Amino acid sequence: MSKRDYYEVLGVGKDASKDEMKKAYRKLSKKYHPDINKEADANEKFKEISEAYEVLSDDQKRAQYDRFGHTDPNQGFGGGGDFGGGFGGFEDIFNTFFGGGGGRRRDPNAPRQGADLQYTMSLTFEEAVFGKDTEIEIPKEEECDTCHGSGAKPGTKVDTCSHCKGAGQLNVEQNTPFGRIVNRRVCHYCNGTGKQIKEKCTTCGGAGKVQKRRKINIKIPAGIDDGQQLRVTGQGEPGINGGPSGDLYVVFHVRSHEFFERNGDDIYCEMPVTFAQAALGDEIEVPTLHGKVKLKVPAGTQTGTKFRLKGKGVPNVRGYGTGDQHVQMKVVTPSKLTEKQKQLLREFADISGQIPDEQHESFFDKVKKAFKGE
Repeated sequence: MSKRDYYEVLGVGKDASKDEMKKAYRKLSKKYHPDINKEADANEKFKEISEAYEVLSDDQKRAQYDRFGHTDPNQGFGGGGDFGGGFGGFEDIFNTFFGGGGGRRRDPNAPRQGADLQYTMSLTFEEAVFGKDTEIEIPKEEECDTCHGSGAKPGTKVDTCSHCKGAGQLNVEQNTPFGRIVNRRVCHYCNGTGKQIKEKCTTCGGAGKVQKRRKINIKIPAGIDDGQQLRVTGQGEPGINGGPSGDLYVVFHVRSHEFFERNGDDIYCEMPVTFAQAALGDEIEVPTLHGKVKLKVPAGTQTGTKFRLKGKGVPNVRGYGTGDQHVQMKVVTPSKLTEKQKQLLREFADISGQIPDEQHESFFDKVKKAFKGE
């Protein structure tokens, strides 16, 4: 099945900004995260969303994707896959029209890097901010301890494929209107390995690998954000024919906080104050991720007034300082009053004449004009 367009996966246009893509990714990742969504296809959708965001959030990868799509430009025609009509890449096209045989072939026994793995990890808000050392357990293929990766029963040997002579490919000759052509295909006797195993290892069934669960220590850096990933070199699938192992990519899902919100390295919160505190001024305690701090609220503070607590935000994941915390005041009107409190407020209203101060007169004038149609 062909891959869906990455922009379509995230539900954004091709001119979408990084912030728009990040918002779309966060919304979708929370919706389809396996810890939250128990639908059968939720995990596959989450992987598809993570892959799309991983490419489009990187300027270089996005530029390459915009130009070539899902095709790998380093793999020539169709990434080395079949080129229609049974032709397999440029080499087979050359052989088809020129009856070749001198083209370069990939050695099936050459060392190749193992596949990469992806692991999704959920973090609390605080764990993402401060980082932590943890241990994860992942399923991965590893070399069979019985046959040491050969796939053969101990005491027996691995033979060279008698059909392809170890090449891993067979030349199929055909007569066409252009003359006799040679089409090179994967040897179906050895599945392209160039080897034949007469007596297979009983532990791995001839694969040379077995599925195991491996514990890996992970150091999560302080300041990691939702949707970001950590690369752990060499912890992917083992290499083939002695090649290097692939890498492990840990994708992070950060749970929301009941009081704080995060935007980049900055933290935002809303702090409730009473009418008396806002009108007369006060010194209040504000919770931060780094402990409580005292904040002076000036007399006459209005709802929506913002204060900045420098350096009380999130450490930058790349080590470029620490963000700030932004505190927005919210004047809370009491819903239940005693008779004495009501009487005091009535006296206050009588004294003030319920006339707005000069600071707000212009606003009320605009409201009156709106009602009068001026």
